[in-house]
Amino acid sequence: MLRFGLFGTGHWAAETHAAAIDAHPRAELAGVWGRDQEKAAALAGRHGVPVFDDVDALLEACDAIAVALPPDVQADIAVRAASAGRHLLLDKPLALSLADADRVVAAADASGVASVVFFTQRYHPNVTGFLAATAAAGGWQHARATMFASIYQPGNPYGKSQWRRDRGALWDIGPHALSLILPVLGRVSRVAAMDGPSGLVHLLLTHDGGATSTMSLTLDAPPEAVTRDFVFFGENGTEAVPPGDGSVLAAYDTAIDQLLEEIDAGTRDHRCDVRFGREVVAVLDAAETARAEGRTVTIPG
Repeated sequence: MLRFGLFGTGHWAAETHAAAIDAHPRAELAGVWGRDQEKAAALAGRHGVPVFDDVDALLEACDAIAVALPPDVQADIAVRAASAGRHLLLDKPLALSLADADRVVAAADASGVASVVFFTQRYHPNVTGFLAATAAAGGWQHARATMFASIYQPGNPYGKSQWRRDRGALWDIGPHALSLILPVLGRVSRVAAMDGPSGLVHLLLTHDGGATSTMSLTLDAPPEAVTRDFVFFGENGTEAVPPGDGSVLAAYDTAIDQLLEEIDAGTRDHRCDVRFGREVVAVLDAAETARAEGRTVTIPG
């Protein structure tokens, strides 16, 4: 059994991370740590596990960590966990700065721990199959990603998230869009960005090899305009990325399975590991500079 220390107490931590770990046949919840000790105690009690008020004490009690915290908090805990030899099941984005993402990668490399970053769509088998087939087909010249979400409506569990309010759609749902585009079009080399109304941000990306992609993102769309649309354009026509055909819990279950496979096999080359997480942060970081300074930003190879 792989003992997971859960860091986080919010809706995502409770309804996805804790629920999936508790139900997995080869995983168990070793304990919960949170910035709000009352919430941590409540979530731990719900699963009959200890609550911890010290990060290092929970790291000592587990084999791996699962994190559902703001990305900057996640990065610090991930570095401490990797340095202590604990495997990593992290959330997107990996961090809120490229420097912090680099620290996580360096700690994971130095200790040799396995790592998986939970880009939800990448753990649905039908999406994984689509991306593999589309990448193999080749000849793609452009991709379009439109993600209009509406999280500030009454009752939405993510609407009060301060880091989402501060960083917006670029950092919250931008990683999801990039996780679908990068496997097909490859590394991003240049980024331009522009803001629009209602928290909209538009990105124009150039990829190695010359293909381009566009991303339009917001967390504050009118409810009637909520949209998810991913299309690749190329020599053989167009291909639309299908929505995942399973639940979020099923996707997280798959992420646990794949982390276990990395541990069992001793491999450290998962397609959504911390290195891929760092690649995504590099694009987001460049986009932040591009939108602030009104220029195209080059990402070093």
